[in-house]
Amino acid sequence: MNEQKLPHGARILVVRLSAIGDVLHSTAVVHNLKRLVPDCHVTWLVSPPASILLENNPDIDRLLVWDRRTFDKAAEHLDLRTVRQTLKEAAALLHQYEFDIALDIQGLFLSGMLTRMSRAPRRIGIHERHEGNFLFMTEMAPDIPERHKVRRYMTALAPLGIGPEDFEPGLVLKLPDTYEEFAEKFFADKKVTLHDPQRPLLLVNTRTTWPDKNWPPEFFGRALANLPENIQIVFTGAPSDQVYIERAQQEMEGRASLSIAGQTSLLELAAIFRESDLLLTGDTGPLYIAEAVGLPTLSLWGPTHPGIYGPLTKGHHFILSPNKCTTCCKTKCRHRTNACMNAIKPGTVTKALLGLLYH
Repeated sequence: MNEQKLPHGARILVVRLSAIGDVLHSTAVVHNLKRLVPDCHVTWLVSPPASILLENNPDIDRLLVWDRRTFDKAAEHLDLRTVRQTLKEAAALLHQYEFDIALDIQGLFLSGMLTRMSRAPRRIGIHERHEGNFLFMTEMAPDIPERHKVRRYMTALAPLGIGPEDFEPGLVLKLPDTYEEFAEKFFADKKVTLHDPQRPLLLVNTRTTWPDKNWPPEFFGRALANLPENIQIVFTGAPSDQVYIERAQQEMEGRASLSIAGQTSLLELAAIFRESDLLLTGDTGPLYIAEAVGLPTLSLWGPTHPGIYGPLTKGHHFILSPNKCTTCCKTKCRHRTNACMNAIKPGTVTKALLGLLYH
């Protein structure tokens, strides 16, 4: 750690509004800050639905929740009255408190405005995006060649005397005590066994928020069809994922499986993850929930890359598309083929799953 550049008991605002994976990535920043400077006071400004993942975070002293979804919808429809009203509400929320330093680890024009509204005399931005965010900052963190998002977010601490050599990887998601026995009771009703080496529990998440990060549901089914019957297969997801889960199940040739899509909240899902054996997923929020609660994963990558977004802790394994066109980081395939994800073969995934479940 370099010479500390923080006043005693510094009041620090962190601005990271969304999304689930990015918010969880950012918990690593706050955890390292609190680990190294335990007397600082951390306030975090966040938006639902990711806010629920921070409610019990031991590194956060105060959580401020502002729903950006209303702002985004109004901006999309050029509803300037609602845009102004939502920003006034954000300003009123922030002006209840005083901050010495504000860290914007989102890098958007919107997050820059909110950071400026905090009235913190020091406002530190990161070299993450180019949307005029720097206009609202008093200083910018150093740019680095490192691609991984968590390490880039960590640069926000460099002006405070915390360098890359101080970084310890790991995401933070603390569940309330009321979730201690949730998974056991939930799965008992569904005749699913936990913690049985002879009957490992494989969770499967079939969908992501980006269309081109999705592996075809039929491929999921073919990969799972050849697993031994003693492996318990449980599909997770949102209610809207059920149609894709059913398409995967149709390809499983009668192989037993269970869907719990839409039956859990985010925290209940985290509680289930904590008690399971392995998660098969794409690059999406549940991958980072799994990392935060210690569930090993096998994740599939095409338009994004694990070297940029993937878990940095042990127990996580990646299959990167062999297609020559990968890592475009676009939400929709510019070729309209999703060739990168389609190039991952079901047999490759089956082999990897067997190796991880029977290592």
